[in-house]
Amino acid sequence: MRRSDRDVLDAALRLVPGSPDLTWQVEPLEGGLTNRIYKVSPSAGPPLVARLSSSKSGLLAIDRFAECHNSDAAARAGVGPEVVACEPAEGVAFVRWIDARTFADTDLDDSANLARIVETCRQLHAGPRFANDFNMFDVQRSYLDVVTQHGFRLPARYLEFGPQVEQMRRALDVRHDASVPCHNDLLAANILDDGQRLWFIDYEYAGNNEACFELGNIWSEAGLGLERLDEIVGAYYGEASPAKVARARLLALIAQYGWTLWASIQDSVSDAAFDFWSWGMEKYERAVREFDGPDFARLIEDVQQPN
Repeated sequence: MRRSDRDVLDAALRLVPGSPDLTWQVEPLEGGLTNRIYKVSPSAGPPLVARLSSSKSGLLAIDRFAECHNSDAAARAGVGPEVVACEPAEGVAFVRWIDARTFADTDLDDSANLARIVETCRQLHAGPRFANDFNMFDVQRSYLDVVTQHGFRLPARYLEFGPQVEQMRRALDVRHDASVPCHNDLLAANILDDGQRLWFIDYEYAGNNEACFELGNIWSEAGLGLERLDEIVGAYYGEASPAKVARARLLALIAQYGWTLWASIQDSVSDAAFDFWSWGMEKYERAVREFDGPDFARLIEDVQQPN
């Protein structure tokens, strides 16, 4: 554990009710590509998870004040862990420890688990509104500005797909879906199973968005086959209409295209021992296959049709 982190935690624990009367055991946890995460166990009472964010995360369009609000809203919806204390200006948050297993991508390639995930999404989407909106087209443009201004790496051909991105945006705008509180980053590592129910954690990118982004991003992040996207959309809406499937798939595509730049930024500024570039290139290569593939034109047509 970094000495600086221990100093920050010691100071931040004053935010936790009853902390002056407790002693704390601190254990680093694996995971967290943007943050440092610790299990903090008091001498009395249940353990907590402490999240310390890096000052460099400002380049990643993360609003820590919105994150605190949204994490609490998700907890009130019964989907996220209880927020015990949050100090966004200091980049510190404490939530209740959930004794659960973290999902892997293989867990999502399972009909029963997908049905549970969709039901948990419904619960989140019906919960309190979040403090901010999330639009991946805007995020992608913001990331591109950061990458170009700082001279970070761009994958080959990246800028060539600008016209297709604009085509997608216009096609999606033909029919608008109402926004709901969305997690927006439901990779398997952000889904916990306690044996009875699922929990969603890590609300850095949460914001009001359309449900099809959530569904498409779940499918994309786990690298599932196309039949699974039909299954996810059908479970959420009652049927997998071509328009809804196309919407989820195109929003997954802009997510892949945008998260590629997230990886470029992290590759340049992060201290984490992780190969961000390879992670991002895997997403980018899938995006290129979609842009260049035979289904792109049909998806543009389908998404403009009635649901």
